[in-house]
Amino acid sequence: MAKDTTNKIRITLVKSPIGSPADQKATVRALGLKRMHHTVEQDDTAVIRGMVFKVKHLVRVEDA
Repeated sequence: MAKDTTNKIRITLVKSPIGSPADQKATVRALGLKRMHHTVEQDDTAVIRGMVFKVKHLVRVEDA
């Protein structure tokens, strides 16, 4: 099998989405974040970057 050469980013939820609009809450859930200080690794694609941009005030992003 070929190696996966896609870059990864690590996304951590650092602020609660309580009080945020419903679409931002849904975006946080779609990224795979379930609770405060939960970290997930996602592929570094335009779709994921767009989702992160939408909730940039709630998350911290770093290279994996």
